[in-house]
Amino acid sequence: MSTQMNSRVEGNVLVLEREFDAPKTLLFQAFSEEEHLKKWWGPRGWILTVCDIDFRVNGVWHYCMKCMDENQGDFFGFESWGKGVYQEILQGEKIVYIDYFSDAEGNEAEGMPATQSTLLFEEIEGKTKLTNRAEYASEEALKSVLDMGMEQGINETWDRLEEHLDSIKK
Repeated sequence: MSTQMNSRVEGNVLVLEREFDAPKTLLFQAFSEEEHLKKWWGPRGWILTVCDIDFRVNGVWHYCMKCMDENQGDFFGFESWGKGVYQEILQGEKIVYIDYFSDAEGNEAEGMPATQSTLLFEEIEGKTKLTNRAEYASEEALKSVLDMGMEQGINETWDRLEEHLDSIKK
């Protein structure tokens, strides 16, 4: 990959940054349109089998990631459901949503940490710096998702995003 994800922890906030070789309008679309999300969301070996998005303030994005990679052992065939509820949308600039673990009906999973994610899109000389500020209720909640391998999962997901952007820019 041409760029690396930078990450740092600030108390109960995980800050992730990466530069993409794409205009911010395209990167913003990749996060806000179902046809894009279905092609890149999730770590390697996982696909979105469900991707229902209502991209507006108070709208819901309900999705299911399924592991299709037999080499991932016990995770093969596993489904992970999620639900995002959009809090703020500034077209082309910013998306704020609360991300929950959920079930197939969209009910929030009890005992699992929710994340308030703020995505910022900043164009710099034709490329776009993406910053994701992921805020958790506590440092312990952040530690629990880091222990689940979330950082590696996001890194692989953003690698897939970069590959998707490269395939449609041509």
